[in-house]
Amino acid sequence: MRGDNFVSFFTVWGFFIGIIFALLKSSDAESLLVYTLFVTIFFHLFAHVSVAFYFRTLSAKSGYFPVESHEKDLDILAHEITKREQIVDSIYEINSSIAQYNANDK
Repeated sequence: MRGDNFVSFFTVWGFFIGIIFALLKSSDAESLLVYTLFVTIFFHLFAHVSVAFYFRTLSAKSGYFPVESHEKDLDILAHEITKREQIVDSIYEINSSIAQYNANDK
């Protein structure tokens, strides 16, 4: 998830949690607005701090990524998927021919 999406997601969650908290806690319209605003701002700032710490630790964790071995593994998996698709197609053809044979028998 991109950082902008994470911040937006948590801001929206903060808004809804703020509305719920404000409905439970407030007695008039101004306090409802203030509680909702404060909780939304808190969630917004918390999301920004979380994203900042994530990107700070992300740059420290960068290292070697074995592209060649992963490409070989993916090629093997793609070949296996192709084999399985052929098996499923042959089973489907056998089942359809059996169904036609049974339909003609009646």
